[in-house]
Amino acid sequence: MRQVAIYGKGGIGKSTTTQNTVAALAEAGKHIMVVGCDPKADSTRLLLNGLCQKTVLDTLRDEGDDIDLDDILKPGFKNTMCVESGGPEPGVGCAGRGIITSINMLESLGAYTSDLDYVFYDVLGDVVCGGFAMPIREGKAEEIYIVASGELMALYAANNIAKGIQKYAASGKVRLGGIICNSRKVDNELPLLKAFAEELGSQLIYFVPRDNVVQRAEINKKTVVHFEPEAGQAEEYRNLAKAIDENRLFVIPKPMTQDRLEELMMQHGFLDAIA
Repeated sequence: MRQVAIYGKGGIGKSTTTQNTVAALAEAGKHIMVVGCDPKADSTRLLLNGLCQKTVLDTLRDEGDDIDLDDILKPGFKNTMCVESGGPEPGVGCAGRGIITSINMLESLGAYTSDLDYVFYDVLGDVVCGGFAMPIREGKAEEIYIVASGELMALYAANNIAKGIQKYAASGKVRLGGIICNSRKVDNELPLLKAFAEELGSQLIYFVPRDNVVQRAEINKKTVVHFEPEAGQAEEYRNLAKAIDENRLFVIPKPMTQDRLEELMMQHGFLDAIA
């Protein structure tokens, strides 16, 4: 069983990329569990055709500790198993604790079965909070992919995440599997992302082009693979899934300084273009 965590800057398209990748892997016959690690609880919506799934924390608040696995784990597209950690009420408590509680609950209820090919963790934001770092800190996820784009703040967040991976790799098995570019169509995006990944000692595992069919599928509460399986974008997600499935390059990243990151962007004409 491969345990994969997807990280990236908020709003970069992490959840969309994760769900479409999972859908493509499931279509190829893989048995997958998806653990949503975001208080918004939107990490499985497209796999569940828009079902507003009750989160682990909400279930615990409403029903106490005596719950069954079926109460929190729901079948989605191609029998993917979906769970949402949830979070505290707005302005109260630590959202990261929801992740810790959820994973511990899933373990105690026997969700991590031997027939699983993958567990995907869709994790909010960059690794600045111990709770959100939990999937890698506790060795739950050993394979990390970072979703980024050619925008400065997306790469800044990706570099921060690489620092977190480097920190926990020193005492565990967590490794960076690569950078996924979720394209924003900025200037020189592909060569910039390739250079960024290489600077980290990793790889650009896939470049996902921008296509409005993604938004149309989301409005219809489906992944592209489900909504329009013959679309070119669906094939892009299948290729991304295949790249992850066949990936064997896992590294301890070498994050760069802020000065080096800006220098890299200037080398590709980005900062000059906005100066």
